[in-house]
Amino acid sequence: MSYTGPGFDPPQPRRSRRGPLTVALAALVPGALLGWAVYAAVGGSGGDEVSASVSASASGTPTAGSSPSAGADDTKSPSAPAGSGALKGKVVVIDPGHNPGNFRHTADINRQVDIGTNRKECDTTGTATNDGYAEAEFTLDVAHRMRTLLERQGATVKLTQDADRPFGPCVDERARIGNEAKADAVVSIHADGSGTGNRGFHVILPGAVHSGAADTRAIVEPSGDLGERIAGDFVRVTGSAPSNYIGDGTGLVTREDLGGLNLSTVPKVFIECGNMRDSKDAALLTSGAWRQKAAQGISDGIVGFLRG
Repeated sequence: MSYTGPGFDPPQPRRSRRGPLTVALAALVPGALLGWAVYAAVGGSGGDEVSASVSASASGTPTAGSSPSAGADDTKSPSAPAGSGALKGKVVVIDPGHNPGNFRHTADINRQVDIGTNRKECDTTGTATNDGYAEAEFTLDVAHRMRTLLERQGATVKLTQDADRPFGPCVDERARIGNEAKADAVVSIHADGSGTGNRGFHVILPGAVHSGAADTRAIVEPSGDLGERIAGDFVRVTGSAPSNYIGDGTGLVTREDLGGLNLSTVPKVFIECGNMRDSKDAALLTSGAWRQKAAQGISDGIVGFLRG
């Protein structure tokens, strides 16, 4: 998901009452964070861990069905039956960003929908790596892996889409699916389309919005807790650093312009797992083994949030 384009307000760093994420991560994952801190201090092996402005995605249309060569680990994880684990009775909605068929339905996804604060496009095509691996394929793969992990913990898991519809759903419907499921947690999976040299992940949290159909005031605090836990476990499991181009190094960003967050009435966050337009991040995103780690890190954060 790219931050450029019509209808997007400039993203703002999260101002958390809990303090900087570095404090939370230090408590949660000292080994992982220390390793990242050393890496960041020396500039990384490629010297590209420097701040840069968010830029537009490179031109080109993601190709549905594009798949990287990542070996056996690249296969989609099958769904596992819900067990009697720690999350029995909990409902988790996973929202795989975009849809592999969106690029065939530009008129449909470009129509405007109400997001409370204003009107925005129903959906977008998403971004892709320079080699054509589409964000929509990435998000589905990670969602399938997460579903397996969470169902093994006993959770009831629902996906907002599973390439089982020609396009979408629109952002307002994505929010409605989580609301109607009375989800205990919702996570929207994405990968960014920023410029080369912009690396790392960030978690997007809902800002306090009260306008039209949008009222996030009740979910801001629990969503913040969910997002901080996911960020901490994502560092621990994947070894990835927080974004070097947004979020001031915290890995957390608050936004008030995303319909999927504005219209949610249950705790919800987005995660941008990396930047598809940077070759080093793309190497991770196209690896089945790394996607399994990403799914594990996000799932661990959800488990921690739901268990309290």
